[in-house]
Amino acid sequence: MANLLSRFAAPRSVASGLPDPFDELFKGFFVRPVEFPNQPGAPTMRMDVKENEEGYQVHAELPGVKKEDIQVTIDGGTLSISAEVRQEKEEKEGDQVLRAERYFGKVSRSLQLPHEIDEAAAAARFADGVLELTLPKRQGTSSKRLTIS
Repeated sequence: MANLLSRFAAPRSVASGLPDPFDELFKGFFVRPVEFPNQPGAPTMRMDVKENEEGYQVHAELPGVKKEDIQVTIDGGTLSISAEVRQEKEEKEGDQVLRAERYFGKVSRSLQLPHEIDEAAAAARFADGVLELTLPKRQGTSSKRLTIS
């Protein structure tokens, strides 16, 4: 039975005996870690949106975020929420650090609401890691039919 294992030899350029430049260019390219947006441990923003006759109630979970790091933007019927997130976690056993993890980044969500929002009457409150938005619907946004001349 023939030996099934063999040692891998890197391809060499026929003329010079040097490694192939294209192999050198991509060496390690596919071995690097790939970052996915929803990887475990990365913060996400969960939202609940409720509608009633007067407007919308939005609850966005932002645990560990400071009030100063949250931005809310309203543009017509588009709501955008973004926050700077800083999470640090360290596990110690006595004076020895066993594991330390840090995450610094930004989370954001945007959604289009069926009605335009009255920005002047909108209100926001942040407590216990939950952002509560009260977004009243803009009154008088009825459609107007144009006469074609």
